[in-house]
Amino acid sequence: MTELRLYHNPRCSKSRGALDLLQARGLQPTLVRYLETPPDAAELKVLLQALGLPARQLLRTGEEEYKQLNLADASLTDEQLIEAMASHPRLIERPILVAGDKAVIGRPPERVLELLP
Repeated sequence: MTELRLYHNPRCSKSRGALDLLQARGLQPTLVRYLETPPDAAELKVLLQALGLPARQLLRTGEEEYKQLNLADASLTDEQLIEAMASHPRLIERPILVAGDKAVIGRPPERVLELLP
């Protein structure tokens, strides 16, 4: 089976739920605690490609940094949004499960099951 990597925040109930679903199926993904070891811009670009999403759809719009950095501004480019997420990882939606060259945001947590065979 393809290696599974879960971008995880243990304080997030959705992230814990996704991990529980995987472990209940006997799977132990590599955990990336992205708040402790944030992805850089290059890694975020790879994640976005695997997700098939523009940068804006990976943003957590309820975070204080979102408002402070005026990230609702529609004129901001994907590059600018990616740089903001790399500098402020709390802005990154979670959890994200990666399997090979595919990824999914686990909201709701059951979405992670879409990547399993």
